[in-house]
Amino acid sequence: SELTPFSALALVALAREAGIPDGVFQVLTGYPEEIANVLIDHPDVKKISFTGSTRVGKSIMERSSKTLKRLSLELGGNAPFLIFDDADLEAAVKGATLSKFRNAGQTCVCANRFLIQSGIYEDFIRSFSEAVSKLRVGNGFDPDVTIGPLINEAAVAKMELHVEDALHNGGELILGGKRVQERKLFFSPTLISNASKNSLSFREEIFGPIASVYRFESLEEGIRLANSTPSGLAAYAYTNDYKKIRILSERIESGILGINEGLISSEQVPFGGIKESGFGREGSKYGIQEYLQVKYVCIGGF
Repeated sequence: SELTPFSALALVALAREAGIPDGVFQVLTGYPEEIANVLIDHPDVKKISFTGSTRVGKSIMERSSKTLKRLSLELGGNAPFLIFDDADLEAAVKGATLSKFRNAGQTCVCANRFLIQSGIYEDFIRSFSEAVSKLRVGNGFDPDVTIGPLINEAAVAKMELHVEDALHNGGELILGGKRVQERKLFFSPTLISNASKNSLSFREEIFGPIASVYRFESLEEGIRLANSTPSGLAAYAYTNDYKKIRILSERIESGILGINEGLISSEQVPFGGIKESGFGREGSKYGIQEYLQVKYVCIGGF
């Protein structure tokens, strides 16, 4: 991203340190649209891997059809985080806090919609509120800080809009909901209960430190709400019922599913989504296979 160029440059430095020859791994900085146009239109480019918005991913897919390029698209998410009545509440709160607030909520697999079964709803709100209230906002280089800044002013304005919309639609603000300091990019960890399913935070990816909590009654309703989005990247569920686990594993529409675990990304496992969250995989052998061609060679006459 043009918003975070140093991340890619740091990766080049690590590649050199690992002994990868110069030229094998390259970074080109500049205006994204100009660079993308060359990569998409050039016939010698056989493969494009893109991480970004669903809107841009669709545009890349449409334009790449002219040269039949292979694509890997890792696009937006809207991760549901289901907690059932039979779940270990302490473990669920710990997983929810980790999944929602790491990197200030700015990852595509951060929990976006907390779906809590009614029997444990009030207990979860109390315990989650206590955990979130202990998070400390500030300079990310401070070892005691757990929430750093958002990426830019537009991201902060988006958080303010989501809070305003949630409250307008009947949500109850439990914690946070505002900037930590005026004209700064720090936004307080926010918890909203009894949120409406018509709110922006249910329908869109938040990408920030806002946790909106919704209530459901049955397994069927929980699955329906979890799947009621065009996105399908990550999902989470906490339950101690193995039968539920099997049902959730089969029916939750996501490329990644964490059961009783709030941190699910790892380099040795396939990472990617379904539906409008894209296709293709990163990581593991499946990520390598995305860049390989299958060729069958039949030799006769010996």
